Amino acid sequence: MPVFADTRWLQSLAACAFLAAFGPQPAQGLESAGAVNRADTVNRIVGSDVRQEEARTEPQTNKIITAIERTRENIGAVRKTSKLDTVDIVFLTDAARSEGGPPPAVESKVEQHQDDIAELRKEIDANALLFNAIDSRRVLTEDVLAVEFDGSARIVIYAAARPSN
Repeated sequence: MPVFADTRWLQSLAACAFLAAFGPQPAQGLESAGAVNRADTVNRIVGSDVRQEEARTEPQTNKIITAIERTRENIGAVRKTSKLDTVDIVFLTDAARSEGGPPPAVESKVEQHQDDIAELRKEIDANALLFNAIDSRRVLTEDVLAVEFDGSARIVIYAAARPSN
């Protein structure tokens, strides 16, 4: 009987050598020293330009209330959203929990539409694009008060939060 009659061991050895040569490679996290630029990396993941601004609630009260009142119809739009050119996150710094929450007019609308807002937050959690966009700016979904679509290519997310520095 020849020594190489059963070549399965040779095939197994070749497969193991191949796998060992191309073993697991360490991943580069967003926070690692090798990460290019956090904003650029997030924009590549999300595929949209993610911008943020800080604002006081009072000058934008009417826009925020209108967005809250349109939450029911925006839930479906969030569910269907897979591509946006721009995601604008508006930090309503004076409405943050640490500042006592939204002003009474906005808080009243939030309470009136609390079930719809809870559903909107779940849809944002389930939407990879929007979740990664707000997560990149360290916004919790529980801080999202409303969203406003500007056409099919832009969304404004109103968050009762302060940006993390």
